Amino acid sequence: MVELINFANYYTNRDMIDNSSAGLKSLLAQLDVDGIEALFCDPWDAAVFPASSIHGVHLNFWPTWLDFWHGNQQALERQFGSKENILAYFGGTEPEHMLACYRRDISQAKAAAAKYIVFHVSHNELDEIYTWRFRADSLAVVDATIEMVNSIVGDIPPDMTILFENLWWPGLTLLEPRLVDRLLSRIRHPKVGIMLDTGHLMNTNPELQDERQGVEYILSVLGKLGTLSNSIQGIHLHQSLSGAYVKQSRCQTAPPVDLAASMAHIMQIDQHRPFSDSAAKQILELVEPEYLVHEFIVASREELVVNTNLQRKALR
Repeated sequence: MVELINFANYYTNRDMIDNSSAGLKSLLAQLDVDGIEALFCDPWDAAVFPASSIHGVHLNFWPTWLDFWHGNQQALERQFGSKENILAYFGGTEPEHMLACYRRDISQAKAAAAKYIVFHVSHNELDEIYTWRFRADSLAVVDATIEMVNSIVGDIPPDMTILFENLWWPGLTLLEPRLVDRLLSRIRHPKVGIMLDTGHLMNTNPELQDERQGVEYILSVLGKLGTLSNSIQGIHLHQSLSGAYVKQSRCQTAPPVDLAASMAHIMQIDQHRPFSDSAAKQILELVEPEYLVHEFIVASREELVVNTNLQRKALR
């Protein structure tokens, strides 16, 4: 099992390693992990993030994208208010722009000799994160993902694995085995699988009270997948117990659009906290993943070290 941390090349993360490969090497040694799953917010700089440290690449994504992909301008203007806002969000006006962004990330992943790439399979509109009343269902999101990925699959090397990540919004939630099978069986690429995100899966059950209940729930969901669980090749390991907040914050009418407030709201739901209960070992024992990614949202190197050490201690 290859043990990794998630690490973006955003300036705040570069500051944690003094914007140097030596700083990155020092951090990985301090954490006793094998490397990183990279997210390229900026162009990849091999002088700071050498290919030897990169095992996987998490592709950039748009949480709201379905109507853009289908060219539904009326729905887009309802959501974003103007063509200028649509352009600002997507950086273009046609679906081909989205594909070009994915191809750019894939090209950088190829150059870094990444073994795998990660696709989010999810969609939500901004008001839906408050109301939890979704206009698109998981089948629609999965089918659009199949169409989109197959349109760029020729750019992905045959020996690079595509791992699809579960979320709690409509899409790949892992709660419907038939949709897991539909997604994996219809991608025209020889190497596909699942990146199990444990915190995202916990977010699908607002009744969870503690980590042990969370682990039991995850194991139950994986058991219902049957042989499809064999497709899980990696784990984004973290925990999220946000059910009380979800129940309290759910409303009939969404507040006025405020991107900063919306991001804060999402992070209250998707907490990315470390496991401290040794029950988390049961997930690894069941899945036996090829890649284990300690995935946290942190504000400092010190916080990253504390979280990673706490979770690794639980796994021991």
